[in-house]
Amino acid sequence: MPSIPLELQQKEVALLERLRSSGRLLVAFSGGVDSSYLAWAAARALGDDALSVTAVSPSYPESHRKVAEEVVERFSIPHRFVDTHEMDREDYRANRPDRCYFCKTELFEVLGRVCRDEGFAAVAYGVNTDDQGDWRPGHKAAEEHEVLSPFLDVSLSKEEIRSLSRAAGLPTADLPASACLASRLPYGTKVTPERLKQVEEGEERLRGLGFRQVRLRHHGAMARVEIEPSELPRALEPTMARAIVEAIKPLGFRFVSLDLEGYRTGALNEVLPAGARP
Repeated sequence: MPSIPLELQQKEVALLERLRSSGRLLVAFSGGVDSSYLAWAAARALGDDALSVTAVSPSYPESHRKVAEEVVERFSIPHRFVDTHEMDREDYRANRPDRCYFCKTELFEVLGRVCRDEGFAAVAYGVNTDDQGDWRPGHKAAEEHEVLSPFLDVSLSKEEIRSLSRAAGLPTADLPASACLASRLPYGTKVTPERLKQVEEGEERLRGLGFRQVRLRHHGAMARVEIEPSELPRALEPTMARAIVEAIKPLGFRFVSLDLEGYRTGALNEVLPAGARP
């Protein structure tokens, strides 16, 4: 088991104490790095008084579901899948810069009903200190629904969560950053199940070519591929560039472009005017 610094061990102890003090707890669990560690910690702190809940909808990739199932099975974490229906919300489908607010509102309303109906005390989610810098309107929805943010309470960063996940033996410790499929559609491009499926299948095909960190940004007839900068030289090789085009075009795109800046979080927020972010 990897060793962790004393200060980080103390943060984990504080996190477990915070979770124990919350009473019976629902954890919003996607199978990503942060929510997997939170699910593991909640199960360790509360046992059967913690239930990790995964929301299933067209914006949730099948690859994430498989990871979630692996985590809960391997670590005996109490778990449930529920359906969410953000696609029924016009404000979500319109895909304005506040889209995530309506997605998280749907999620926390669904989890809130489970919480009330089954006698849980609260809902928690895995926002960490690194999430406070980018434009993330979903946090507003969490605050409105009084969702707990245990990682913020003990000042855990993304890299610290990865370190603690490695120490716990979680298979998610070194997963690339992830986000819902709708985040690949530029603001103003309507969210549809068909477009989300194109994105999901395209990213699976890119990973099948050996790329680890990828995003397929959906610009109508054009697919803009973002790849981790360290992997760009391989993507630019003529043979590989052709393989990328042949993998992505059949999904319904007329053009395939490779973003020379490479993958970066919040790339679609770059179009927001100055002062639009909090």
